[in-house]
Amino acid sequence: MTNAYLSDWDTAFNLPPFAELKDEDVRPAIDAALDEGRAAIKAITDTPEAPTFANTIEALELADATLSKVLGAFYGMAGADTNDARDALMRELSPLLSAYSSEITANSALFGRIETLWEARDTLGLTEEQARVLMLTRRSFVRSGAKLEGAEKDRMAAIKSRLASLGTEFTQNLLADEREWFMELSEDDLEGLPDFVVEAARAAGEEKGAKGPVVTLSRSLIVPFLQFSPRRDLREVAFKAWAARGENGNDNDNREIAAEILKLREERAKLLGYASFAAYKLETEMAKTPEAVRDLLMRVWVPAKAAAEKDAEVLAGMMAEDGINGDLEPWDWRYYSAIRRKAEHDLDEAELKPYLQLERMIEAVFTCANRLFGLEFTPLDMTVYHPDARAWNVTRDGEHIAVFIGDYFARGSKRSGAWCTAMRSQKKLAGDIRPIVLNVCNFAKPPKNEPALLSYDDARTLFHEFGHALHQMLSDVRHESISGTSVARDFVELPSQLYEHWLEVPEVLEEFATHAKTGEAMPKEMLERLLAAQTYDQGFATVEYVASALVDLDFHDGAAPADPMAAQAETLERIGLPHAITMRHATPHFAHVFSGDGYSSGYYSYMWSEVMDADAFEAFEDKGAFDAATAKSLQDNILSTGGSKDPEELYTAFRGRMPGVEALLKGRGLLAAE
Repeated sequence: MTNAYLSDWDTAFNLPPFAELKDEDVRPAIDAALDEGRAAIKAITDTPEAPTFANTIEALELADATLSKVLGAFYGMAGADTNDARDALMRELSPLLSAYSSEITANSALFGRIETLWEARDTLGLTEEQARVLMLTRRSFVRSGAKLEGAEKDRMAAIKSRLASLGTEFTQNLLADEREWFMELSEDDLEGLPDFVVEAARAAGEEKGAKGPVVTLSRSLIVPFLQFSPRRDLREVAFKAWAARGENGNDNDNREIAAEILKLREERAKLLGYASFAAYKLETEMAKTPEAVRDLLMRVWVPAKAAAEKDAEVLAGMMAEDGINGDLEPWDWRYYSAIRRKAEHDLDEAELKPYLQLERMIEAVFTCANRLFGLEFTPLDMTVYHPDARAWNVTRDGEHIAVFIGDYFARGSKRSGAWCTAMRSQKKLAGDIRPIVLNVCNFAKPPKNEPALLSYDDARTLFHEFGHALHQMLSDVRHESISGTSVARDFVELPSQLYEHWLEVPEVLEEFATHAKTGEAMPKEMLERLLAAQTYDQGFATVEYVASALVDLDFHDGAAPADPMAAQAETLERIGLPHAITMRHATPHFAHVFSGDGYSSGYYSYMWSEVMDADAFEAFEDKGAFDAATAKSLQDNILSTGGSKDPEELYTAFRGRMPGVEALLKGRGLLAAE
């Protein structure tokens, strides 16, 4: 029997033959790919030839071509459409792949060749990109423990293997908690809810096999329920379930996993000679140090908290007017804030949402990319890994640039949140390889034959993830290791957050915000009210985010806490988190930090990037949102360059200087409160 994962993909654009990929073929394909990789590494170390960039660094880049091919397809599908077999495979593969990675970085003969090149780097005649790749490769080996010996080297490998397993377990526990919980609603419970929430609840009930409508823990359903349900008792039940993901004392409880992860991270950093995991992690980021991160977060925390406390007083007064005694609670904030927004800005989500159709917002995303970068998107008539997913051929001047896949609706087989990934990354080392880029979201699926409607936050998420996709699609480098989003964590969010700004461009909304039933454009006065309300409730949004970022930093900046929940409480008490606001991501469901090392000690990075994106969009505002020269500079200096240069150098080439925090505070409406 042919293993489709390993076969030559004779498909359009060499896409994975999704219908032929079988879960039982994954492990054999991985084993074969690992054998191939080991043989390629052995060929590098066994050659009698002196080390060169081509026979060592570039050969190392090409060693895992088959492994990348298999994992790109498998993990792309597994995150968005998992099942029991794929869950088991991910648990099985995590330590296996970690061990393989450790095997490579612990290979003294291989590292010796890299060191030889590093020491002679000024005499090799390397291009700027090659010099960067050499530096990053050596740094990755050193930070992975290549200089460790004996028991310390073995311990490092064991730590990385265990961390890989724990990250997978954390993610799967969270998905299980989110999948298993739902609250059934009677017809009376639907009273006061807008039609779009009722329809989403009915669709969710069908998906769950319930007798009627339900509220799930999908953000696109639970948030509007918390905004509009007049039933305080139901809001409380729903919010507490949402907040308790990963800490319900069942088989999915993540608290002990988080504690072990933090302990192992600290040990890993100490083995490498760092004072803390935060010091280790931030060394390679733009921020460089925990102190720089803390300084930024506290610069924003002070005015944000002040704004949130003023807002809390107003909302508490509204609640008292409703005859409710007691404190304003977290399950009250969104409900009264929605009422207040309606009163102050005459904006009602139920009135706004019909103008934000998913299909029209996809058109908007594509049209902005066309006007800025000349990209065109043609639907591909093909089967992807799930019926909800669809694909487009991305071209420019008739030339194929990428394949873009969009998978937008929530379902039980999909982990929560929204993300961008590349099933195949751009590179030129082995031919002009074009990327396959995947955007995954969790929007509420509409009833059959009804249009999917987005909240404004949903539409912002759509633009955000497509900004990441542009970073992948427009990449133009030789080496895969620095392709697309392979950049510093606190730089990677710049393209995504910057692209969000085009949703706020009036001419974009004027063209694409059309009513789902009448087809009419959003009334001008509604558009003006929407844009005027952009900074509404930013005290709340900023506080819940910065609280999470500070907890993450505290976890890793010093000794690992034996009890992360107690440590979380200590941080929140120290900074004075307002009673009616919770962390955006409490520890047991903080997947950014605990599902892997990606955002560990790095959740701040969204805000670090926001300092740049707020400043970067001012460049467009000065010359026009679709100014061709500014767009070309953005592409040439940031979107196409991947990690080929230091991020500060890239940003300075685009903007002429690094920004201060003022543009961020201005954009969030917090400048006056600072």
